[in-house]
Amino acid sequence: MKNLSFVIIACIIVLAAIFGREYYWEKQQSELCYVPGTYTVAADGFHGPVTLEVTFDSCSITGIKLVSESETKEIGSPAIPMMIDNIMTAQGAGVDAVSGATVTCNAVRMAVCKAAEMAKVSNLVAFKSKRHNIQKQDDIDDTWDIVVIGGGGAGLAAAAQAAQEGNTVLVIEKNATLGGNTIISGGFYQGVIPYLVWEENNPDATSGKAADGNMYPKIKCEEGCLDVLRTILNWSEKPFDRNYYLTHEFVAGDIKELSRHGVHKEYLGVLKELKEEIRKYLAWADRRMAGGIKENQLTLFSTLNLHIFQTYYGGLRPSSDGKEWCYGNEKLVSQFVREGQQLRPWLTDMGVHFVETQGIIVGALWYRSVVMTGATITLNGKKEEVEGKQGIFVMAPYATMMNADKHNRVLTMTTAEELITENGNVVGVNATCSDGAKVKAHARKGVIIATGGYAANLKKVIETNKYWSAEYLMSSMKTDNRSSLQGDGIDMAQAVGADVTGMGWTQLMSLTFANDGNIAFGNVAGAILISPKTGKRFVDEMSERDVISLSAFRNGIEMMGTNGFHIYITNTKSNDATVGPPIADHENAQYTITIAQLPEILKKQGIKTDPQTIINTILDFDNAAMEGRQPEGVGRLLTSKLIGEVKKNADGSYDKSSYDLENAQLCVRFLAPSTHHTMGGLRVDMDRRVLDTNGKPIKGLYAAGEVTGGIHGGNRLGGNAITEILVSGRIAAKSAGAMK
Repeated sequence: MKNLSFVIIACIIVLAAIFGREYYWEKQQSELCYVPGTYTVAADGFHGPVTLEVTFDSCSITGIKLVSESETKEIGSPAIPMMIDNIMTAQGAGVDAVSGATVTCNAVRMAVCKAAEMAKVSNLVAFKSKRHNIQKQDDIDDTWDIVVIGGGGAGLAAAAQAAQEGNTVLVIEKNATLGGNTIISGGFYQGVIPYLVWEENNPDATSGKAADGNMYPKIKCEEGCLDVLRTILNWSEKPFDRNYYLTHEFVAGDIKELSRHGVHKEYLGVLKELKEEIRKYLAWADRRMAGGIKENQLTLFSTLNLHIFQTYYGGLRPSSDGKEWCYGNEKLVSQFVREGQQLRPWLTDMGVHFVETQGIIVGALWYRSVVMTGATITLNGKKEEVEGKQGIFVMAPYATMMNADKHNRVLTMTTAEELITENGNVVGVNATCSDGAKVKAHARKGVIIATGGYAANLKKVIETNKYWSAEYLMSSMKTDNRSSLQGDGIDMAQAVGADVTGMGWTQLMSLTFANDGNIAFGNVAGAILISPKTGKRFVDEMSERDVISLSAFRNGIEMMGTNGFHIYITNTKSNDATVGPPIADHENAQYTITIAQLPEILKKQGIKTDPQTIINTILDFDNAAMEGRQPEGVGRLLTSKLIGEVKKNADGSYDKSSYDLENAQLCVRFLAPSTHHTMGGLRVDMDRRVLDTNGKPIKGLYAAGEVTGGIHGGNRLGGNAITEILVSGRIAAKSAGAMK
């Protein structure tokens, strides 16, 4: 009995100690003290400092004001007020980050903690751990016609199309904001605009009539376009000879060598049709040039067959051991290229605005980027203008979906965890909201997976890798993807028997900042890439993305914790709205300078390259363009803009006497390759039905966008992703709606 009493007393003492400690800790947390005042603080965010003014009285935070920030406006910027509200509610910095904007949220937390230190908070550890209790909403158990997993470009395109056809729609999105990886893309899609390019039936036309009834100037050629067309015209029509590359190195981007070794039979028909189109164009172009017209004054040639064939050879890649080849499925490639012609009227009907041009972005191979600027939408009866990608890829389809049916819904900060199946058919999705609420979403007609790729999952990239040498693809590599791009959708589908294809080919993007991996956007047509080892150009900047990345590894250096570090130089006038959103100068990444400031910037970064060698490289590059010759060392396929300033004569030639490098405003960037796009994913058919390992459709399951494989081959052309995700999103929605 005494022993029992002793045990009971001991337990009481232990429990009292535990609860006493918790009471004391809670009391310490609730009774934090500060030196009253307003403190201005900053912490590094995604694109620069996040600066706040934090005000305290003696026992609480009374206000947090945002002073300045340069975060991604569609992702980081919206997260800042959410974090401020949560910190104010918690009266401390222990709140969770807003999903999809971790870096920005960490900056807000760090800044507030700095302010608390300046205010001499009585217990900094307690302040950092204080969090607010999230009120859990009711669990959700509801039914829609179509459930879409992923609120990026493909998912929202699918949602809008499904809603337009009278279906009720639920979109489940892991991040706090819609847009997925599409919102941080360049935002351009590849597509021929027929009235802006050469027309066989009206070859001498200098303008074309658009659907709006207006006339617009035709796009001109650039130096090198005709060489590409002549190479394709002479392409061997024999079956592709993979055996040649068993004894010879495959040099990605060397189409003159590749053209000698045949074509895969699926693309032979496209090649023959394309050759006939090129013959007619060259016959016209040669006559014009014989009459004294320069190449850069000719109307640009561009057809759907050229787009299809360049997607094929631009994606034709062997594995690193040479035993396996990867290239796009011809039916799927032709489908997204040809149906891509319907995107403009569809997007226009949703309020999207277009620019009458055909630009070029890194790795695109041709001048056929379609440029959009924003959208005019009507939501809840209110009309508004939404600029940029937020208007194009988020608000336009979102408004279309939400205006269609009051039952349509979007759940953000909600993670889809598994597909619900009945008798082998997919009938819904189980998910969990950030507050812990459970979601059981039933789908009458089908589930569309649009969760994107897995480029942010470096472990998965490395484990599946077949393309890159292990010396280049390392776990320390950075990514330009959002952190949510982990491959969840692929895993969910495989759990119900789905097959995959093309895994192991990951695209690296060279146009990303070395210090953080973020995409730099901007022009390549008027830029040069410089090796910090030699001070000279090391690659044709108009090459495919994997070509540039491989060359960067071989000619760059290790710096800022990454391999392939190199220097990008362009004229600031070249980085216009047709090549990406403007990016402000920021430390260790981008500087706007004159050529006289180059030595100072190089020294600041610890780069020992002789500045004069770089200047000589610039001068040779510009002179080569003005003189119509190839630059020294590495050739250049297409050149449209110079680094220095120069005027053009009426006939399109350069006025060399006006050339000025000394007063040109230059953009200098420090770049290195980052993981960008995963080629592999779920195997789908033409209806975007997901196929099982026996090649049969899994009833009720569809997929769209980067989560699928077999389309881009081993390397994706710049701008093709947007075309494909929008097209495939629409196709998946139509198929699900028809219950194919």
